[in-house]
Amino acid sequence: MPDAPTVTELLATAVAALGGQERPGQVQMAEAVTHAMEQEEHLLVQAGTGTGKSLAYLVPSLLHKDRVVVATATLALQHQLVERDLPRLVEAVKAAPIGGDVDTSYAVLKGRSNYACLHRIREGVPDEQGALEVVLPEGSLGKKVLELRTWAEAEVEGKGSGERDRAPRHTDREWRQVSVNHRECLGAAKCPFGQECFAEVAKEKAHRSHLIVTNHSLLAIDAIESVPMIPDYDVVVIDEAHELTTRVTQAATDELWAAEVERAARRSQRHIEGDQANDLADAADALRDAIAEASPGRFDRIPEELSDALVLVRDAARACVSAYPKAGEDADAGLTQAKGAVQEVFATAERMAADLDSDVLWMSEGTERMPPRLCVAPLQVWGPMRDRLLTDKTVVFTSATLMLGGDFATVATSVGLKPSERVLGSDAAPAPSGDAMPWRGLDVGSPFDYGRQAILYVAKHLPPPGRDGMSSAMVDEIVELVDAAEGRTLGLFSSRRAAEAAAEAVRERLPHLTTLAQGDAQLPELAAQFVGDPHTCLFGTLSLWQGLDVPGDTCQLVLIDRIPFPRPDDPLLSARQKAADQAGGNGFMQVAATHAALLLAQGSGRLIRTSTDRGVVAVLDPRLATARYGSFLRASLPPMWTTTDPAVVRQALKRLSADR
Repeated sequence: MPDAPTVTELLATAVAALGGQERPGQVQMAEAVTHAMEQEEHLLVQAGTGTGKSLAYLVPSLLHKDRVVVATATLALQHQLVERDLPRLVEAVKAAPIGGDVDTSYAVLKGRSNYACLHRIREGVPDEQGALEVVLPEGSLGKKVLELRTWAEAEVEGKGSGERDRAPRHTDREWRQVSVNHRECLGAAKCPFGQECFAEVAKEKAHRSHLIVTNHSLLAIDAIESVPMIPDYDVVVIDEAHELTTRVTQAATDELWAAEVERAARRSQRHIEGDQANDLADAADALRDAIAEASPGRFDRIPEELSDALVLVRDAARACVSAYPKAGEDADAGLTQAKGAVQEVFATAERMAADLDSDVLWMSEGTERMPPRLCVAPLQVWGPMRDRLLTDKTVVFTSATLMLGGDFATVATSVGLKPSERVLGSDAAPAPSGDAMPWRGLDVGSPFDYGRQAILYVAKHLPPPGRDGMSSAMVDEIVELVDAAEGRTLGLFSSRRAAEAAAEAVRERLPHLTTLAQGDAQLPELAAQFVGDPHTCLFGTLSLWQGLDVPGDTCQLVLIDRIPFPRPDDPLLSARQKAADQAGGNGFMQVAATHAALLLAQGSGRLIRTSTDRGVVAVLDPRLATARYGSFLRASLPPMWTTTDPAVVRQALKRLSADR
């Protein structure tokens, strides 16, 4: 048998087959990923947009002797890997005369609620008493559910995956009518449709595959919460790693509200002979009263009435679970799902009532659609990540933004790596500190020449942003910059109100341009309009800061209204900042400035997407130039040519628009 190809041979073959051209950073990254996998060292690798980093880790992953998991933060990247990169790579490997036996099998794995449930579709949805109803809901909800059911059956016939993101357009509420979570699932052995189950088919395929593509949340549940979701693996590559701590935190966050407890009690009444379900309903009333008396925000100490209510809910839910009859082989789905709902209530109430120092508890403000609810999240996630992931697996972290303030230390610490365990240059690995493996940091650079392609403009002459919305000077600045660019502007704002106010001002003063604001239509539709007409502005908030890819003439000006520090009343981040201060650190720099640096880097990254793009990132917050922390934030951005002169920037934008 011929020798297996080296990583550089396979990468060169794959890139050539895909009609591309190898980049030095791509080769350097592929070799570093291979070294990390072989030497069992963790790796943080920053690779700028356009480096070709997906191939740089996919090729070593296919060549690795054991199973590799690739985890992404977004569906967009997951789609890119599964629908474009991996099929083309596999085709290139099979067609290339490079010899060797490369296992090219791969699978996609998601949480159970991301797949349509055939039992729920065919047997019905439990009503408020837990009885299964095959009838459709009324009105538009029923019409959409019927459409989803029809789609799911067609997926069965066509051997499709039954994944949510392939389904017809729908809301969360509509999807819940055709899916279940892991607690509600009967299990493959007991479900009459277990052989066809989309989630089980995906799991079986994953067990047969060398490479598994999943998401950060499922990885967190499997590795950190010790709920087995992913087949055994040796290495995990975490792409979009700047998002990891946020996604892990979200996966470990629980919520509780009175209506949820009340519904679990009603569904239990049908299956329990004693008074336990009624007791749970009484506990729901007590929780509702306690929430009504409490104030929204973080609880440094839980109010006594609320603490008592949580204990009542916990104890009533425990008794309710114990009162359920044992499920036999022909388990009733309504019973299983009703019991699962009570188990969920018990687990959450128990966690909240414990009032652990390792958790943060707060109450959200109610809205028209959603009542106030209690939320609990981990104070930090680096400890569990270190103990339950970094000690057992080799981990490759990659993103375009891993170096904050010009160094890997901030991100490395946030995911559980210690500075003392870092390997510098070509040095041998240090003696392990504790149980974790050594780690390296590598910046493979960018194929873009930011110094020639982009200008960073800081509007130093503007007043610092206040709480009363945008100043008239800032509005004037926005209008003048947009006018100089003749549209072609992506506006990234700290709030929906600010985005709408800016859009209104530009519409009024520059009526010849098309100005779109987030909320005017669905985001894909707005993005399509933005791309379709260069004389267009798109103003929005956080969802535009990351993931929007608009190369070319469409976007030559990225406006950022203020440094995106977290809100002072953000319950979780304010608790983390306070804990850092109490531990003797600088909570502002460790939490608030780090949060802002990541978002600034991601927002600035919307400008240059190809080697021919040109433009300006305009930050209208003078603190980026004047505050002491400004140098840390600027060092987190791409190395753009920088100015504070408004005249220079307007002339540059006018020249760019004249060249088009």
